[in-house]
Amino acid sequence: MSIHVALHHVTHYRYDRAVELGPQIVRLRPAAHSRTRILSYALKVLPEQHFINWQQDPQGNYLARLVFPEKTDELRIEVDLVAEMAVFNPFDFFLEPYAEKIPFRYAADEQRELAPYLETLPLTPKFAAYLAAIDRTPLPAVDFLVGLNQRLAADIGYLIRMEPGVQTPEFTLENASGSCRDSAWLLVQLLRNLGLAARFVSGYLIQLTADVKALDGPSGTEVDFTDLHAWCEVYLPGAGWIGLDATSGLFAGEGHIPLACSPDPSSAAPISGLVEPCECEFTHEMSVERIWEAPRVTKPYTEEQWLAIQALGRQIDGDLLADDVRLTMGGEPTFVSIDDPDGAEWNTAALGPDKRRLSAELFQRMRKHYAPKGLVHFGQGKWYPGEQLPRWSLNCYWRRDGEPIWHNSALIADEQLDYGADGVLAGRFLASVAERLKLPARFVFPAFEDNFYYLWREGALPQNVTALDPRLSDELERERLRKVFSQGLDKVIGQVLPLARTAANDRWQSGRWYLRDNHCRLVPGDSPLGYRLPLASQPWVTAAEYPFVHPTDPNQDLPELPSTAQLQRHGEPAPSAERLPKIDESADWLTRTALCAEAREGRLYLFMPPLERVEDYLELVAAIEATAEELHCPVLLEGYEPPADYRLSNFRVTPDPGVIEVNVQPSATWDELVERTEFLYEEARQTRLTTEKFMIDGRHTGTGGGNHFVLGGATPKDSPFLRRPDLLRSLISYWHNHPSLSYLFSGLFIGPTSQAPRVDEARNDALYELEIAFAQMPAPGEECPPWLVDRLLRNLLIDVTGNTHRAEFCVDKLYSPDGATGRLGLLELRAFEMPPHARMSLTQQLLLRALVARFWREPYAPPKLARWGTELHDRFLLPHFIEQDFADVIVELNAAGYPLRAEWFAAHLEFRFPKVGDYAVSGIELELRQALEPWHVLGEEGAVGGTVRYVDSSLERLQVKLSGLPPQRYLLTCNGIPVPLQPTGRIGEFVAGVRYRAWQPANCLQPTIEVHAPLVFDLLDTWMQRSLGGCQYHVAHPGGRNYDSLPVNANEAESRRMARFFRLGHSPGKLPVPTVVVNDELPMTLDLRRFPNKND
Repeated sequence: MSIHVALHHVTHYRYDRAVELGPQIVRLRPAAHSRTRILSYALKVLPEQHFINWQQDPQGNYLARLVFPEKTDELRIEVDLVAEMAVFNPFDFFLEPYAEKIPFRYAADEQRELAPYLETLPLTPKFAAYLAAIDRTPLPAVDFLVGLNQRLAADIGYLIRMEPGVQTPEFTLENASGSCRDSAWLLVQLLRNLGLAARFVSGYLIQLTADVKALDGPSGTEVDFTDLHAWCEVYLPGAGWIGLDATSGLFAGEGHIPLACSPDPSSAAPISGLVEPCECEFTHEMSVERIWEAPRVTKPYTEEQWLAIQALGRQIDGDLLADDVRLTMGGEPTFVSIDDPDGAEWNTAALGPDKRRLSAELFQRMRKHYAPKGLVHFGQGKWYPGEQLPRWSLNCYWRRDGEPIWHNSALIADEQLDYGADGVLAGRFLASVAERLKLPARFVFPAFEDNFYYLWREGALPQNVTALDPRLSDELERERLRKVFSQGLDKVIGQVLPLARTAANDRWQSGRWYLRDNHCRLVPGDSPLGYRLPLASQPWVTAAEYPFVHPTDPNQDLPELPSTAQLQRHGEPAPSAERLPKIDESADWLTRTALCAEAREGRLYLFMPPLERVEDYLELVAAIEATAEELHCPVLLEGYEPPADYRLSNFRVTPDPGVIEVNVQPSATWDELVERTEFLYEEARQTRLTTEKFMIDGRHTGTGGGNHFVLGGATPKDSPFLRRPDLLRSLISYWHNHPSLSYLFSGLFIGPTSQAPRVDEARNDALYELEIAFAQMPAPGEECPPWLVDRLLRNLLIDVTGNTHRAEFCVDKLYSPDGATGRLGLLELRAFEMPPHARMSLTQQLLLRALVARFWREPYAPPKLARWGTELHDRFLLPHFIEQDFADVIVELNAAGYPLRAEWFAAHLEFRFPKVGDYAVSGIELELRQALEPWHVLGEEGAVGGTVRYVDSSLERLQVKLSGLPPQRYLLTCNGIPVPLQPTGRIGEFVAGVRYRAWQPANCLQPTIEVHAPLVFDLLDTWMQRSLGGCQYHVAHPGGRNYDSLPVNANEAESRRMARFFRLGHSPGKLPVPTVVVNDELPMTLDLRRFPNKND
């Protein structure tokens, strides 16, 4: 993600006459220890008649000593340099044990060598007072330096001062202001008086505009900027010289390019020398310009590129409309917390303390924008085996016709507030709802905890604990007992109103509940009251007469929804039959569902009953809102959601392991897609949620939760995949024949046992069966029953366990035989990882829309699908061949009339395959990039309550790419083993993969093979039997640093990656020339596990 910048600096002195110049000392060449890589440098001096000597001063700074033999009326010094602005972490350093806390004492030999940097000025009153106020309590070195640096930056105001020289520390403190050199010299003196060696630094400061403005804290400069600057460096044993910028209060980073470092400011002046007395006009110019920018995820496109993408999106829209495709696109983007990357809820756990709070905030932002008059429903989500409680789901529904569902937002309770609601209010509320529906209020009854169960539970506790502190290992059970016994077993938990529609779905009905107990005793648990009703204790009814709630068939035509006024008019209810069932009599007249009201933490929650028709649900919601208005009681709805109905639109926010998932509403046009995607990304960011997650070594993983795209139609009847099954065939065939589509946008977890495997991964027989299934598909334009496409593909688009949901192309909701909720005409593409930027996501969706438009017009039906075999996990896991294959996709789409550009996907390639480093010698260039490596699910292991399976992610793969290589003379070796280089078709260009063990967990494939660290790449001259040069990639931190937290942002992640690569470190001495061994199955990959480990 580096940026190459050209810095241009001119200092110009014009004299009123020709004068004689003494020798001029110019300190404008970046110092040897500059951590910012300088790619080129030029110094131009006028007058041209001069002599120049490059020297080094006692501190090792570069000096240009200029001698002018003739008089001159001007002195012009021009500097031009190109710097590589690549992020490094200024805090990534090692300290000797005795220097880990400040204050400390240097060792005797260090004290002697650092003597010039420990000299102090005589103490003055203000300076002495400021020094005395610094707390000397031992603190970690970084904390101490950050605190002192920030304090000085806050106390000393910055001003531009053109006078030569440096103010005394006393003068700077008296005025509480100074230039950068004054603040730097003050900090130098403070550090020296604290016993720390410090030196004054002059240099260039380059500040580039941030791609993304900071959520908190300063965002930096609004325009790219450079200037001469001054700062301070302190010597810490083990770390060396560490830069502190007292002007900004920050540590020196990649934008600080040192020119001269010295004990005293006088020997760090950029230009010094003598001149005859004269009148002088001085001008100073500085500019910085970006000349090359690596594709990066924070700014993937220029405005010109984005306008072209927008134009193409609208062009595709026109084609989709003209061809009557009726395509809609939704998806399931995922987000993680900005502030807590290490928390279990943002890595593996589905639920956690902050996930619900952040989800609710994002939900409210989206509701305010899309559905301010919509229905808020906080329901139950998925419930997986092994999880004690079901997950929650925050749902928002609104009518497509624009009519409001919920009118007054003030009547939606805030989950953070206590409104004082209790069991009495719950009873009044349900009685009022019953009256509005013209039902008898006497049917409302209270519900209690099961006193017999909890008394038994208390009796089963150990004798030496109490029910209020039962010391149980199960945290949920412990809290449940504490809560129940604290509130008392006689407390009313909530109120219940039996409520249902009649069998004919034309009237409301209610009635008494006949239970064995005099009171309604709830099933023990933590779920809302409605899930804990003792339904099994209701009078028996035959299965044939049970009033099942059947979901509405989504394929039928439905009338318009009633207006608000119609919903507020409630018809006459069904007569209530208050008849006690006899023994063995089927009680088919009883109302078996209920509307429940429960006060929790001072808020009133209403549990909605299951209903078949959305009209009935909306009528009940209207009665609830009217009651809430009457009683001035904000409420929250939970329980059953509105029936699935295409007349309603909705989005939902749910938890998933490690992420928050947003199920976005489908979009019919490109402009809708753009607005909704960009709005969601930005509002998630404002909620302090991000799309960027990193592994401990700095590798970018997206969020780990995916960004599944869902394609379909506004209704199942409109679905392009049910109307034209050949469209699905085209997509599957094209994805199969172009593996780049599977791997360019995927997450790290790929391979046969991943959650979105390709059809041919580990199941070659599936291709044979798939071709037979394709042959049975009707031709475009032929009549086709909607179930046919599901039955042909359901048992082929699966993972190795037969799971239909874990496949690259998921047809679970296309036309499932399971029920109406699976017959929605939807196709889910599950192999897409969450891209870091909204526009990167939109470009992916543009590609999908272009392919759908193309295949609708020109179906893709190759007579035979490609048999990639082991080539799939050899060639197509390397970025070079993925880019090459994807270029074919771009060419074909251009030929079809959709001018996509390869550079629109450059950021995706950089995100998926970040550059590790490069090295050049003798005209040969070597580039290292991360490549893909399949993760494999390991065998089952026993665990509490069942079995678990872990994933082996201990193997990694790099791509090596060489250009300018004469293969008859040179070999590339990795750890002494020749790399099987494959020609790319260009003269002198070769590519290969290197597979190595990155870490050694106890449970993995081949657990006895140790880590291959570091990887040493040598360009071996076979004629001379010596290494021409090489580079090193350290799999772990080269200094032995073990990070205990994940990177907090992309800058820290990039610095961790870059800290592990060195453009030096070839194998020394005379080397044997090894024989290249090419593996039959993976000819492009060097698997270091097959060779003796040099570290053994």
